Amino acid sequence: MFRRAVLSAAILCGVASAPAFAQCDTSFTIANRSNAVVNELYFNPTRLTNWGPDRLGQNVLAPGNSVDFRPSPGGNYDFKVVFANGRELERRGVDLCSVSTVTVSGNGIAVQ
Repeated sequence: MFRRAVLSAAILCGVASAPAFAQCDTSFTIANRSNAVVNELYFNPTRLTNWGPDRLGQNVLAPGNSVDFRPSPGGNYDFKVVFANGRELERRGVDLCSVSTVTVSGNGIAVQ
């Protein structure tokens, strides 16, 4: 009986701590620090095999501008931008729980 109580307590502690990990702050800003217009922006959990919808929709992200997002759930995400001239940049495996800014430049996509 004692063993069952200890096992039950251990399971409950593990379950209680799991949501705290999953509930990280996933809000971030995409900042366009390049000299080109970003026509398309994609980001999805790394585990998915397709890019999904363009997150800018009918909008574009002009040089010097930024936009905020708050996806759910947290975890690792992949990012892709498509510039007006068709050039594409990708960044994979970004942990949204530890990122507040995703910066697009002419050289790539940086996170901080």
